[in-house]
Amino acid sequence: MPQPAIGLISHGTSSAEGSAVIEALAQAVTEDLRARGLADEVMLGHVDVQHPDVAEVLSALVRERPVILVPLLLSPGYHVHVDLVEAIREAGGGVGADIRLAATLGPDPRLARILAERLPRLDESDHVVLAAAGSSDDRANAACQDMAASLAEELSRPVSVGFHAGGGDRLRDIVEQKRRAGVRAVLSSYLLAPGFFQDLTETIVADSPDALAPPLLYKSAKTPSLLVDIVRDRIISAL
Repeated sequence: MPQPAIGLISHGTSSAEGSAVIEALAQAVTEDLRARGLADEVMLGHVDVQHPDVAEVLSALVRERPVILVPLLLSPGYHVHVDLVEAIREAGGGVGADIRLAATLGPDPRLARILAERLPRLDESDHVVLAAAGSSDDRANAACQDMAASLAEELSRPVSVGFHAGGGDRLRDIVEQKRRAGVRAVLSSYLLAPGFFQDLTETIVADSPDALAPPLLYKSAKTPSLLVDIVRDRIISAL
């Protein structure tokens, strides 16, 4: 089989910092794949907000070799099961194109290791909450629960999950409940990069003793090698 072309598909963001760190991840993945002889053509695209969008990526990549789309998304929700599947169907319809959809980045125990490194020093009385965006797709929310279990195992302490939207317990409600009980809530940001939801989470802990960790990627931190490993593994699994 010829080397596949790779489309790395992020959510997309209007945040300059978020865009920069996603581009840095894409560059790190590209260098890794080329060094290992796994792929030489890699293109970054987005399901929303930014361009190129998924259709533009597929138009540029679909030729006489397989194309693997890798969702740079943490959970398999609407964007994966609807947006990406539909884009692949439209791009491959009638031309016999070999377009494959890889798994999302999460859940994965390696993400728990990165999340644990992002947390501030924890006191025994602190309550850790995995702060997630949330989804209308129950599969995505269940994946967040799995991720919380992995983080709990990594930290050897309980971790609950709070969502901004979709199904499940609301993040703001959990934090306010812990605050009334005199317990500091420490939020583990289950987001790939800075942007709307990180800003929203910051408003929840503002002017309080509660704490919020940075997301998996942020400007002053080097792209985690574990994250590059996860992307590579998703590609290999799709070959």
